[in-house]
Amino acid sequence: MHVISKKRLREFWERNPQAEEPLRAWFRVVDHADWKNFADLRDVYPSADKVGRCVVFDIGGHRFRLVETIRFEYGKVYIRHVMTHKEYDRDAWKGDC
Repeated sequence: MHVISKKRLREFWERNPQAEEPLRAWFRVVDHADWKNFADLRDVYPSADKVGRCVVFDIGGHRFRLVETIRFEYGKVYIRHVMTHKEYDRDAWKGDC
């Protein structure tokens, strides 16, 4: 899958250094994935959830959330939001989904 864009991950971990390794690990897996549908994704990330047209990942032992849209047919992952659990709970991101 092609992740668009790693820059958002980097900007987040620069503000939250404890997120760097979990986000890098997530990126390595997704960058090499060849998911055809949500079921393929769930084989690797069983805790991933669909919320509207977005997919939400728990990162770093549920300390962080990664919200994205995925176009399986094009092999593209569009990062919409990277946030702490506290930011996620505010639900401000749901308008994008």
